[in-house]
Parts: sequence; C-alpha cells; structure tokens
Amino acid sequence: MPDGTVSQQDVDIDLKQLLGAIWQRRLRILALTATVSALAFVGANLATPSYQSEARLLIEPRAPAFSKTEQAGGDTQPLLDELNIASQVQVLSSADLIKRVASELNLSGLSEFDSSRSLSTRILRALHLKKADTELTPEERVVDKFIEKLQVYQVEKSRVIGIQFNSEDPKLAAAIPNTMMKIYSLMQSDAKIDSNFEATQWLEPEIATLRQKVQEAEKKVADYRAMKDIPQSGDTGSLAAQQLKDISTELARVRSDGASATARAAAVRNALASGGSADTLADIANSALMQKLKETEANLKAQIADLSTTLLNSHPRLKALRSQLGGVQVQIRQETTKILSSIENEAKVAKLREEELVRQLDAAKVDAARTSEQEVGLKALEREANAQRQLLETYLARYREAASRSGKNSSPADARVISNAIEPREPTFPKILPITIIAGLATFILSAVTILLMELFSGRALKPAVPLIPREEDVTVPARAEKAPRMPDPLPMPAVEAPAAKPVDAPPPAAVAEAPPVKEEEVAIAGPEAEVDGDYSIEAVARHITAARIPVAFGLSPTGDDGSTSMVMLARQIAEIGPSVILIDMTSTLLPTRLMAADRYLPGITDLLTGDAAFGETIHSDRLSNAHVVPRGRAELEEAMRGAERLSIIIGALSDAYDVVLVECGQTTVEALARLTRNPSEHIVLSMPVPDEEMLATLIGDCADAGYSELMLMADPRATAPKGWLSRMSKGQAA
Repeated sequence: MPDGTVSQQDVDIDLKQLLGAIWQRRLRILALTATVSALAFVGANLATPSYQSEARLLIEPRAPAFSKTEQAGGDTQPLLDELNIASQVQVLSSADLIKRVASELNLSGLSEFDSSRSLSTRILRALHLKKADTELTPEERVVDKFIEKLQVYQVEKSRVIGIQFNSEDPKLAAAIPNTMMKIYSLMQSDAKIDSNFEATQWLEPEIATLRQKVQEAEKKVADYRAMKDIPQSGDTGSLAAQQLKDISTELARVRSDGASATARAAAVRNALASGGSADTLADIANSALMQKLKETEANLKAQIADLSTTLLNSHPRLKALRSQLGGVQVQIRQETTKILSSIENEAKVAKLREEELVRQLDAAKVDAARTSEQEVGLKALEREANAQRQLLETYLARYREAASRSGKNSSPADARVISNAIEPREPTFPKILPITIIAGLATFILSAVTILLMELFSGRALKPAVPLIPREEDVTVPARAEKAPRMPDPLPMPAVEAPAAKPVDAPPPAAVAEAPPVKEEEVAIAGPEAEVDGDYSIEAVARHITAARIPVAFGLSPTGDDGSTSMVMLARQIAEIGPSVILIDMTSTLLPTRLMAADRYLPGITDLLTGDAAFGETIHSDRLSNAHVVPRGRAELEEAMRGAERLSIIIGALSDAYDVVLVECGQTTVEALARLTRNPSEHIVLSMPVPDEEMLATLIGDCADAGYSELMLMADPRATAPKGWLSRMSKGQAA
C-alpha cells in the first residue's frame, strides 16, 4: 500500500479514545441525566394518578333450592363451554350494561368520563384548537370513556371472568366492577324470569286448546267403540282376543289331561293282561278301597303263615283263612277293573271336551278376526287421543314449573361472585421512582451512545491496525552463522564494498556462493557511507512473489500478531495484483482466521490433518478481498501435528489449484518450521513490521543452520531495517 496511508482492513477502534471522549463530556452527560430525571420526577408527580381494581365472577349453572328434588332423578344441566364463557364476556362488555352502571353511579356528572367538562378541553375549545363533540350524546361519550378504562377477560383454563377497571378515584375503581357484577346478575335473573313469564303466557292458551282436543279425541274413541260394538277389555286387549287366549289355554290343558288318562289306562290294562301286580300304579295305589283290601290280604297271609307252622293244611282253620284270602283277591281284581274303567271314562270325557274346545276355538278365531278389523280404526283414534293427552301433560308440567319460577328471586343468575373489588391503596400509574430511574438511565445511555457515534463517524476513534515504531539507530548485534542465506531477487540491494579501514565490522563483499565463513564475534554496524536503501514493503514482496511465480511461501512472524497481520495484507495484495492466492493459518493466536474468515470456528487445516473435514469444507473466501483462507480449524493443534506428514500433500494439492499458497506459521521457531516443511528449498517470508537487529541476526543464523537459503524480509516502509543489515543481506553476508 502507499506510504503514509492505511486501508480499511488496517484500521482498529481505539477504545481508549472512545472512553476518553465520554470522560471529557462527563459533566455534560451527568447534567443532562439529572435534568431529565428531575423533569421525569416532576412530570410523574404532576400526572393524574390512575387506580385499578379487579373483581372476579364464576360462571356456573344455578337453580333454586326447591327444584333440586325434581332434578335429582333427571339429567343434570351441562357445564358451560368456552363459547358460552366468551359470550358472557361480551355481555359484561355490552353498552346496555355499561349504560345501566353509568346511570346507577351517575358517571355522566364526572369530568373523568366526560372530557367536555374538563378544564383542558374547555381551554382548547376556547382557543379553537379542538372541535366540540356535537355528534355524540353525553351518554355515548361516557360509554366510550368507560370502555377505554374497562377490561373484561376470561381467566385461562377456567370458567372465571375477571373485570378490571382503571379510575382516577380509588373508590370508584372498586365500585364500578362490583356494580357491574350486581347489574349483570340482575340482568341474568330478569332474563330467566322474563323467559319463564313468556313461557307461561304462551302455554296457557295452548293448554286450553289441548284440553279441548283431548276431550274430542276421547269422545271419538268411545263413539267408535259403541258403534262397532267393541267391548272394553282393559289393557290386555279386546274381548275376542282375550276369549281366544282363554280357550287356547283350556284346550291345551284338556289335551294334556286326556293324554295323561289314556296313558294311565294303558298302564293298568297292561298290568292286568300280564297278570302282574298293579299295586305300583299311582291310580291303584292311591285308591282307599284298594289300600284296605291290600291290608286285609296281607293280614290273611300272615295268619295262614302262622298257623301253617302248627296245623296241617287240611285243618279247617287254615281252609277258612284260605277261602277268605281268595275272596279278598277277587275283590282286588274287581276294584282294579273298576279303576281301569274310571280312567278310560276320564280319557273319553277329555276327548269329548277337546272336541268341544276346538269348535269354540274356531268360533273365537272368527270373532277375533272380525274384531281386529274393527279395532284398526279404534287404535288410530286411541293413538291420537294418547298423543294429545301426553302433550297436554307435558305442557301442564312445564307450565307449573315456569309459573313457579316467575316470581322474584326464583331464578338466580348462572354466575356467582367469588371475589369483590376492593379499594386500591396505591396507584398503578404513575410509578414515580421507576419512571425517574428509567428516564435517567435512558438519557445516560443515549448520551453515551451519541458521543460514541460522533467519535466513530469523525474518525477520531480509529487507529492503524499495525503500530508504527520509530527505527532504531546504531545497534550492535553478534555475528553468527557460517553461511548467510541468499535474499531473493525482488529485494535487490546495490553492492557496496565496505571500507578497508574497518575490517572488523565490514568484511569484503562477495556473492553468496563465494562468501567465506565468518566467526561469531561482536562487530560494528556499517556507517552511513555503507548504507543502501531497499524496498522490503508488502507491495514489493507481493510483486516479487507474483513476478517470480513462487508457488509456496512459508511465513514466520517473530514479533507475533503484527507480523501475522502483514501476512494477511500480503495475501490481499497478491489477490489485488491478479493471481489466485490462498493463506493457510497455522498460528496459535488464530489472527489470520479472525481477520479473513466469517467465523473463527469454521473447519480448517487442523481438521484436514486429523481427517475430520473434507477439502471443500475448509476453504473459505476472505471478507475484504478475492483471496481465500484455510482457517486454523476446530481440532487441537497438538493432535493435528501428529498428521504433519499430510501437510506437504495438502499444500501440493492447493498449489495445483492456486497460483500462490501462503502458509502463516506465526511466532514459531526455525527448528519447528524445518520439521514442518522438511524441504530447505522452500521460500521463507520473515514478516517483521519493525525489524530488530538482534532478532533478525538470530533468525538468519537459524535459517542458515537449517539450510534455508530463500529468505524474504517483509517490513513496514515507514520503519526501516537497522543500518548495515540490509546492505549485508543484499550481499549475502551475516554479521
């Protein structure tokens, strides 16, 4: 860059100048802050105070105590939903309710609710600065002002409605929400009473009409029944149907009895035919005569058995007993035959009864069919009569309920007060202390910001990024290194032979290849007669690298961040000349990354060395030029150095894509650089904005020891290198 100028990227903000500017104007800032705070304090005290009070209302279905028993067996009323709650909020904010509240509290007589009565409004009207509100009535002006001060809202996730009101009078701030809840409850209760009253008014003529209709319908039913000769049989159906049912039941019973008699007769007959005993049959066993005969038979058999043990069979006593036993058995058989005849007669009677019932059943079916045809019309008339009767009963029940709730206090509102508004003790506005503090802080901050902006825009708070230090004169340095590295062509210095009278500090000039070894000893720097001016500026180094087509150059910055800043400026200068250039940040301070990249935490060279990022992810554009940069990266530097052998591969790949590759190593040692490059033919840029003789001599000696011969010194043109050193470097000598 030209001498004496500083580009935008070379400018930093001078915080000391900024703070000094604020400190110089501290009295003015404090005076302004105190003035505004005092004005805010006075204004807050003069402002009309505003008081706020709040009442809360719970919306829930409510019914009078006498109706609880009636509702116990029926469905309970559903809870109010969100839409109902929102509707009640609108009712509380309605103009009709506000007008009733304003009328009850006589708000129209207060200047707070009628701005036309205030002194300020009268003054403005007198000065013709405000027109009179001729289009609005006093009541409408009160409503508008009331709505501005009122806030009705639903408490979140509840059926509670809050009513807030702001007023200049604390008593009025509490009275208005309470009055609103009272009037709201009255309006809700009156609405229910009016609804019940209107229901009774509508139900009375409807009930009278229904009664007439029910009478007419029941008369039609009776007339039709008499005309069709359909007897009334109760709730079980018609008489024909009832008879048909009874005959069917009796027929089933008779058939069951006949079948039972037939089966019993067959059993007795089978017992007699087989000659077996019929004693086990139920009909014979249940006969009283048979039971006596069986008992007599058993006694006779017992006597015969007893006498047979003592008498012979021909004994008259035994013969008489056997004769009696035979007579009893004959009676048993005869009685069995009688029982069988009785059972058969019973079966025959059942058969005859069945035939008779079948004839009656057929006749009943015919009567039932005829009656069913006649009952079709009767049922239609009965349905009409029942419908009219049920509707009449429903209307009567609703009429009684509505009439019972038409009285005062019989229908409470579906709302309950859970929190009355209380008179506030402190105003909600203005808060004098917070207003004063906020005004003072805002004034102080705005004043400071204004001064900072003035300093920045005027340029007084800007300073060069690289500080300029005056050059030093006549400094003695130790001589070292057996062979001085050769400085490249872009930094030529005319060869000037040292005077012969001073062999100690000016050895004979010679080329680098012919320079004899020099022993380490203290020598004096050449005088003015041996000094030669040289251009070691950033522009000169950039031109040399571009003209010589140097593909790769390593930068050493012994003095730290100022040297790294010069390397960034070198990359931008090369990009401005034309070639494509990329800078690799290998510093520990990340200064090139912070100056060129958009973010210091972008992936970079350390991530490439550790394999954590791809090539394309680590190349980024410079913020202020066409150059590119590979940031330091996010991986640890020590871990990245384990893969240092990859660096040559990475640099080779970048040199294929870019004309110039700059590697800024920062404030490292030559030994570390030698381990990093492993190639003594690499070009080294010594970035020292303010060259120091002793440091420069040490670096040249170290580079010579490491085998580096391609050295380029880059210094600020306004801070020239020490005398004697520049001429000797141009001649390839070291002191």
